[in-house]
Amino acid sequence: QLQLAESGGGLVQSGGSLRLSCTASGFPLDYYAIAWFRQAPGKEREGVSCISKSLVSTHYADSVKGRFTISRDSAKSTVYLQMNSLKPEDTAIYYCSADWDPAWALCTGVPRQGQYHYWGQGTQVTVSS
Repeated sequence: QLQLAESGGGLVQSGGSLRLSCTASGFPLDYYAIAWFRQAPGKEREGVSCISKSLVSTHYADSVKGRFTISRDSAKSTVYLQMNSLKPEDTAIYYCSADWDPAWALCTGVPRQGQYHYWGQGTQVTVSS
């Protein structure tokens, strides 16, 4: 069974950077599309970014485009989300998610929650002003 674990969250000042990690156990991530979501208190969970298997494509929400970068390291079964120029509105719990993608059908746009069925526990990101 695929299990995901996020790390790298924390407290950072506005304009600072963090790098989140999503590490898989049970199975390698090579054949999965991976997505990052976030949820702020009292708000809906929203898609942030995704990366397809074999690095075919990446997508970003407009709110983070140009500031966040998603990448993956197959040897470590890890996906990263590099977050630069952080803003207070980026404050949220960030979740890593994944799903089997045999036909490269996932990550064709900004990720939607219903597309992904494996989830990590989340990591808190807090951006102060």
